[in-house]
Amino acid sequence: MIEKILTLLGIYFLCWFKILSGPILGSAAGFSLWVILLVTISGMMTSVVVFTLVGEKIKRFINANLTAKPKLVFSKKNRRIVHLWRKYGEIGIAFFTPILFTPIVGTLIMVSFGVKKAHIYLHMFWSACLWAVVFSLSVNQLFEIPFLKNLFL
Repeated sequence: MIEKILTLLGIYFLCWFKILSGPILGSAAGFSLWVILLVTISGMMTSVVVFTLVGEKIKRFINANLTAKPKLVFSKKNRRIVHLWRKYGEIGIAFFTPILFTPIVGTLIMVSFGVKKAHIYLHMFWSACLWAVVFSLSVNQLFEIPFLKNLFL
């Protein structure tokens, strides 16, 4: 019992950083679909809440301490983020966060563009639910393939 709880806590913690780790590790550990969904969504949303609350402080710290050296403002990465923001807005950032970014990076992008916290929570929640279901069902189907099942289990 303790082993399963520690495994769930480890998966939960990894979901703070990458949402795909929840369905893969949860399926490999033999947890049910509902447990995997709950752990994956709660892991992503915990990181969203934490980094929404401290995101402004992180932004101020970076601006105060790291702006002494000149840095390239219009890097290729920054241009892509701004293009994504202009084209799709906060809904697009939330939608693409589990695929392109980590939950932390997606949250910090939304904070840096000045999105209200309630909007960040709402959009990241539906995004976490959507992608957790898609990834979990996909991983469950992939684990039905005998070669992959034997590889991971």
